[in-house]
Amino acid sequence: MVRDDLYATAPMLFRCPISLDVMRSPVSLCTGVTYDRSSIQPWLDSGNNTCPATMQVLSSTDLVPNLTLQHLIDVWSGSLRVDSLGSPQPAAPASFTLLTAEQALSLTRTLTTSTSDALEDSLSKIYRFGRDSEENSRFLAEIDGFACNLLGLLRNSGEAARRSLGAIEMIVSVTEMVLSRMENRHMLISPGLKSNLECLKSLSSLIQRGSLASKIASVKIVELFAVNTETKLAIASNEGLLKQLLSLLSPAAFQALVEASLSCLITLSKPRRVKVTLVALEPVGKLSRLLSSENSTAAVVEKTLKLLEAVSSCTEGRWAMCGGGGQCVELVLQRALKVSSEATERSITILWSLCYLFGDMRAREVLARGNGLTRILMVMQCNCSPAVRQMAGDLVKQLGSNPECRLSGYDTKTTHIMPF
Repeated sequence: MVRDDLYATAPMLFRCPISLDVMRSPVSLCTGVTYDRSSIQPWLDSGNNTCPATMQVLSSTDLVPNLTLQHLIDVWSGSLRVDSLGSPQPAAPASFTLLTAEQALSLTRTLTTSTSDALEDSLSKIYRFGRDSEENSRFLAEIDGFACNLLGLLRNSGEAARRSLGAIEMIVSVTEMVLSRMENRHMLISPGLKSNLECLKSLSSLIQRGSLASKIASVKIVELFAVNTETKLAIASNEGLLKQLLSLLSPAAFQALVEASLSCLITLSKPRRVKVTLVALEPVGKLSRLLSSENSTAAVVEKTLKLLEAVSSCTEGRWAMCGGGGQCVELVLQRALKVSSEATERSITILWSLCYLFGDMRAREVLARGNGLTRILMVMQCNCSPAVRQMAGDLVKQLGSNPECRLSGYDTKTTHIMPF
């Protein structure tokens, strides 16, 4: 027999601010904030020197085991399991026995009538059930009416104001899990678009004040709402939300959050009207800082270039990219090598669009003074796709006719290679 099915809601104190899961190995930074070691270690290993929760600069990156909290978690998790006589069993790890599919189904039917505390408890159980396997997640996504009920909970801003932050974060976590696995998501979002966009209020609030995990989930839900041109235009009409998404594009921010925000902006920016709206919010400076940062992962660089590629397809975007002395264009050129094949393709596409397709003289001047001809020849020697090689060839012909362009050696930081 398991008391309360082993599903007592974990206190927020026991949850990692990054993953929202119960911590297995709690460690504290010099800022006093405690994280699970498996969540904070990759952040530090990637070169970040700030605390993800407070964004304070760390005077030390030492991780100090929080033994007191570890003991409390062990005592709490061990107290959940009892035998048929009521005797405590050996302490269980911080992962709990899962619901059965029948139990999960039963809980989904009672969410709309639950009190705030009961709602958080039920959603926490459902979330752990879904996280256990892809099969479980898809099972939840296929429950008739479940996703609709979740959106109802999310958009009920009057009721949401009376809920705890933990309850709202669990609603968002489960909603992202379910929506991301719905094959017919457009049939849920589009018909009730005006009503569903009310959810943006709750999502915007969490992006501002929620935990790292709930911020990421909120941004992903915004992207999941963008199922067609109509929804993208409707979401982008909320200028405050676009500004929030852009504010997340900082080299000091957690890379998973930056990546989620970039992905969302890429999806939203496909209609030209959205591109123009986005450019008016001056994103180029932020994107340039991401390209120049050593902290940016390959995935972040790739998505940054993809968003710049979208921006370069409109007149306003090209003007912004080539302004300011062409710093953005110069950074795109630098990222054409040594990141990934996708980054190379994105970089060459942007440069081809600016210099060859639209003939922007400012962009050509940046390539002329930035050893562009040599770098592009290097790209042609790489194992790139035929399309990239063709665009690179067009650029070489164009730059080769410019007397200011000169071939020079290119330092690969491994061996000195001449491109001819």
